[in-house]
Amino acid sequence: TELVSILVPDLGNPMFQSVLRGISRAAGVEGYRVLVTDSHEMPLEEPFLAQETRLRTDGLVLCSPRSHDQELLELAGKLEPFVLVNRHVEGLLAPMVAVDYAAGIRALVAHLAGLGHRHVAYLSGPMASVSNQERLDTLHASAEGRFELTVLECGSMHEDGYEAADRALGTGATAIIGYNDLVALGALGKFHAIGVSVPDEVSVVGFDDIAFARYASPMLTTVAVPQEALGEEAWQRLSAVLRGEEPPADVCFTPRLEVRQSTARVSR
Repeated sequence: TELVSILVPDLGNPMFQSVLRGISRAAGVEGYRVLVTDSHEMPLEEPFLAQETRLRTDGLVLCSPRSHDQELLELAGKLEPFVLVNRHVEGLLAPMVAVDYAAGIRALVAHLAGLGHRHVAYLSGPMASVSNQERLDTLHASAEGRFELTVLECGSMHEDGYEAADRALGTGATAIIGYNDLVALGALGKFHAIGVSVPDEVSVVGFDDIAFARYASPMLTTVAVPQEALGEEAWQRLSAVLRGEEPPADVCFTPRLEVRQSTARVSR
């Protein structure tokens, strides 16, 4: 068909838009078009959507699927050829392109602890998100002996961060980590609306380094993930499989801490 597909959990998230851009540009060079399917953060729908999408295209890119590891392993034979992006599943034979989220969280923890923060709130992402669980596990381990950690249920979009900002402030935390940049930017918006100064009264950090993060006021401290590169690397592997060639080895990117204006040394 000269058509490949990508399944994402939420196309409203600029992170996934950038991954899609990377795939589309790379695939276009080789004459392929990309069909996009959005599972709308509904893990139970993913297996059905993945199979339906794959039937209509030559290959599939699964980006940050919310399904359990065992589900993906059982589904793999029905989806080949496919590439898994932003996730690692032990025992899966399909090519994988991942991000070391634990390394990114450790960098954030070191940054906030170095600024003297002793109570940090984490605005948690979607319950089914494996990357959220990896962030949580690393936060709990890295915060030990450095600061008190409060975890609040939140989500993955602007409105989730906006709604949770009050609750986070009410915990007494002097720094807030958003599950992603959208959540952090939503919290920034709420603090601006209620007259809470960032970073003088509370520091805010995000994750992903979407384009909006650099234009926020104040500019958002975050962890940069090479989003378009994830898409480009995914295409390299899918393209190789479509040609009957051995795909490049799996790759795992190490994100980079970007310190900007939304964090400061604790003043209380």
